Amino acid sequence: MPTLPGVHLKDEITKISQRLRELGGAGERRGRSDAWEKVKLARHAERPYTLDYIEQMFPGFIELRGDRCFADDPAIVAGLAAYQGRTLMVIGHQKGRDLSSRTYRNFGMPRPEGYRKAQRLMRLADKFGIPVLTLIDTPGAYPGVAAEERGQGGAIARSLVTMARLGVPTVAIIIGEGGSGGALALALADRVMMLENSIYSVSSPEACASILWKDAAEAELAARALMLTSDDLDELQLVDAVLPEPRGGAHRDHAAAARIVKEALEDSLRELELMHPQERRRERFEKFRRVGVWREDGLTLF
Repeated sequence: MPTLPGVHLKDEITKISQRLRELGGAGERRGRSDAWEKVKLARHAERPYTLDYIEQMFPGFIELRGDRCFADDPAIVAGLAAYQGRTLMVIGHQKGRDLSSRTYRNFGMPRPEGYRKAQRLMRLADKFGIPVLTLIDTPGAYPGVAAEERGQGGAIARSLVTMARLGVPTVAIIIGEGGSGGALALALADRVMMLENSIYSVSSPEACASILWKDAAEAELAARALMLTSDDLDELQLVDAVLPEPRGGAHRDHAAAARIVKEALEDSLRELELMHPQERRRERFEKFRRVGVWREDGLTLF
């Protein structure tokens, strides 16, 4: 692999790998649940997906399709729902349970038209004063050539801008995998919550391992290093709340998991609806502006 003259990476990679192993061990000594076990639970084939939560929480859900530009993307489900005397715009990633549905849903990996659909419906919700709920469960945005040709990066960026500008209350709940920009595109919300056994990360463990160690088999080590569990994200103050799951995990009891999500949603909406739209936008801005800020030796660093 070509590098800059005089730059040797082998020693640095060795040092970084050793440090990551030390950090992983320290995390385990603190009693933190094994990160790889959480990854497997977040990906469990029987875990409830967006449509399962919709079925449990929103009878009479009306799905809206298409980006009014190219096509509909089944990897993102979106539509209107009646909830506690109000109307909600519900938008979420959708995986499949068998080969046919997984292929149809592209394994929950949206293409640009999926994000454009989400943007269109968020703007519609904002126009009519409808709160927005997003349910996040994706390995990441689809990385295929066709998606890149249709502007995948720009679609994600515009989703972030759209969510940042919304005046209506917004709630995002990570229900399974929260992978990379594909997840973040639906997560710039007033309240961001995670289910106990969900994960949220800049990269999948396999992708991280392939980059750092040139070997996806090191995914378990990468999972610990990425600090992607709900415990990690709560400690880093990157999520507002961690929601408990039914005993054994959400895959054991879809109805109970939906009740937990429903209660958290109601509490968040009750609080957010008391705020003026400008106040919500300001707090949302400040919330994400604080991400990546930490203190060291009395100094605030960015």
